Amino acid sequence: MLQTTKRPDSPVSIIGAGIAGAWQALLFAQAGHAVTLHERSDAGMTDATSHWAGGMLAPYCEAEVAEPIISRLGLRSLDIWRRELPDTPFNGSLVVAHPRERNDFERFAGMTEGHRRLDAAALTALEPSLEGRFRDALFFPTEGHVEPRRVLPKLHARIVAAGGTIKFGSDITAQDLQGLDGIVIDCRGLSAREEQPELRGVKGEMILIETSEVRLSRPVRLIHPRWPLYVIPREDNLFMLGATSIEAQDIGVKDTGVKDTGVSVRSALELLGAAYAVHPAFGEARIVEFGSGLRPAFPDNLPRIGVRGGKISVNGLYRHGFLLAPALAELTLSYVERGQIDNEVMQCA
Repeated sequence: MLQTTKRPDSPVSIIGAGIAGAWQALLFAQAGHAVTLHERSDAGMTDATSHWAGGMLAPYCEAEVAEPIISRLGLRSLDIWRRELPDTPFNGSLVVAHPRERNDFERFAGMTEGHRRLDAAALTALEPSLEGRFRDALFFPTEGHVEPRRVLPKLHARIVAAGGTIKFGSDITAQDLQGLDGIVIDCRGLSAREEQPELRGVKGEMILIETSEVRLSRPVRLIHPRWPLYVIPREDNLFMLGATSIEAQDIGVKDTGVKDTGVSVRSALELLGAAYAVHPAFGEARIVEFGSGLRPAFPDNLPRIGVRGGKISVNGLYRHGFLLAPALAELTLSYVERGQIDNEVMQCA
């Protein structure tokens, strides 16, 4: 087992500068450790799963399908987001449905908490663009969202400001760092599957559209017969449409070795059609980008902090990367510095 009670300045090498690795690096650097964050891609991070993420911080909404541990860790993460990045938008989130999905809407309401029901007038007051579109909604006032492509560079800057070092273009594995003094934390996601073969890839597809005809201040989830669509507002009149989860055991790499970040025709039709159902003005929006990312998941879809052979691995964040990463980093730091173990998340061997 990894030796705990490390010196406050003991070096920490972290592999992977996506959302999981970035939060690990930030909290360890702030705690006084000499942190080096290794990332195989460049500073643009366009190959990272985080680049294609929705960035929703919605532990209450996720309770509809996720285990209680996701809500527990997610609620703790909200506190850390507020503490470290106080400009994070916490405008809440909305869940809506058309009359034909009424039963599913009521089921969602019954399986979640932390919300209040809005009638049509209250919904219009909150989101004027949705006037006349839905007869009521569920409002989760404490939830938030971030724009991954903007917030990840902010986290990287905070790491450097706290004394950490980031090495882009550094394609290393945990084995490459064996024998060095200090701690190694592997946050490579699916790239770590050679050491964690139970990992699988779950493809999440997204479409980025632009329109000035709709204004939203918070994510909106539309109850759907197969999957709920979410519409996430971003800056510059942009909206991200997402929802799909497709099993992708091939890790999205074709025979050419090029990562597949495409979107299927079926998914595109579903996403665009559902967006139109939220507001007809989305039908006139300009499509800016199609894309997809592969989320690393274990068979139970739960995150795991593993400690084995002098190395820590943080993986399996599934579709909850931005929601869970801060809390997982806090747990890792607590283990290294005080030997504290969260039995629901950590596996030590």
